[in-house]
Amino acid sequence: MTSLILGSQSPRRKELMEMAGYRFSVRPADVDETLEQGVSPMEAVVYLAEIKSKAIPLSKGDVLITSDTVVSLDGEILGKPVDEKEAKNSLKGLSGRAHEVYTGVCIRSSEEIRTFFTCTRVFFYPLEEEEIADYISTGEPWDKAGGYGIQGRGALFVEKVEGDYYSVVGLPIARLVRELREMNVFPG
Repeated sequence: MTSLILGSQSPRRKELMEMAGYRFSVRPADVDETLEQGVSPMEAVVYLAEIKSKAIPLSKGDVLITSDTVVSLDGEILGKPVDEKEAKNSLKGLSGRAHEVYTGVCIRSSEEIRTFFTCTRVFFYPLEEEEIADYISTGEPWDKAGGYGIQGRGALFVEKVEGDYYSVVGLPIARLVRELREMNVFPG
């Protein structure tokens, strides 16, 4: 019998897996997420998903899912802001512009490893200074790539999305379900 494991502490990823009907345990990885200079966003998310996966031991019959999401503006990765200044700078940079959100996924069992990434283009309305300050005061920007959560109040900044909305949330669940199905892992 297959034991499905989500290698993430993200409540959003957990909710998406539950929404898809999976039963799973949560076993997050503790890894250094420092990236080398010049790494592309798509290389970054696949690399981070893979190192998270390798940090979690598996038993026979286990299937592990790890993931990572980054926001990219003009090819530059915007990480999770460490302070108010960084959050403000990220949001000001995204204001009135389009950016890309990349999510990498690694699915690992004792028999195989599958990795993929998705790219979604997100367009922001122009943001006022006060709007940015109010948003930062909610505490929502912390622990979120690019300093915003599309599934929360950050949605108020989004003009449109081209691609997989759930990838921006943190897990391209429709693609993941199809990959798991090919590995004979089903909800329930």
